[in-house]
Amino acid sequence: MSENQRLEEQFVSQEAKRRVSEKLDTAEQIDVDVQTDVFKIVQGQAEKVSVAGQGLVIQKNIRVQEIKLQTDNIAINPLSAIFGQIELNEPVNAIARIILTKTDINLALTSELIRNLIANFPLNVNGEIVTFKPQHTDIFLPGDGKIGFNATGLFKSEKNTRFLGVTLTFRPRTNSHPILLESVTCTEGEGISVELILAFMQKIKELANKPFLMWEDIAFRIINLEIGQDSIIFMLEANVKQISASQIEFINQLH
Repeated sequence: MSENQRLEEQFVSQEAKRRVSEKLDTAEQIDVDVQTDVFKIVQGQAEKVSVAGQGLVIQKNIRVQEIKLQTDNIAINPLSAIFGQIELNEPVNAIARIILTKTDINLALTSELIRNLIANFPLNVNGEIVTFKPQHTDIFLPGDGKIGFNATGLFKSEKNTRFLGVTLTFRPRTNSHPILLESVTCTEGEGISVELILAFMQKIKELANKPFLMWEDIAFRIINLEIGQDSIIFMLEANVKQISASQIEFINQLH
């Protein structure tokens, strides 16, 4: 929080910080900076809201190493703002930078939230719907901008259920190339059909080509990924209806 903040900015920022902190399990550091003044609050306006945090634990097994989020000009509920609760009268655009460590991501992959997301990821294999029920999933970062993924579980269709173990590596999309699948290896089971691989890549292509993805009332898109040795940095654009701990949670759920 800036030492040059007005008294009203300090009050609103401190109250907003307290409310966000109450919705987190733990946080090594959390700061909320609301830039406004009394006259703008009365008029239902604020120049911007910034959220920065480190070591945020949203819920069991969901952790964010670092987040920085900033909005543009926003229209707020003036009465709520006086008490430090930033309620938006209109949707607002935001930019977020999030760092997830490899450990954070692999811990999140054990959560019910992520396991349910993976399980509800149907593939159309030659007109047959196939779903995947994970038993174990983890990522690894082999270097050179690549992401690796290990998974074991049950592939289910109306006709049969098969147990498979798979290891794949890929390069995320950049400004110069699309998502590139580098390798797919069957580690357990009878093998992977070409049709299943194509169905998986088609699903990824569909998601990647959407201008925005939706999570509850939030529209977002990943604009850049930086792959490090032990972490991934996400740059996101989002159109959000509220500034709260739920925004931090939604960002952590992306991938």
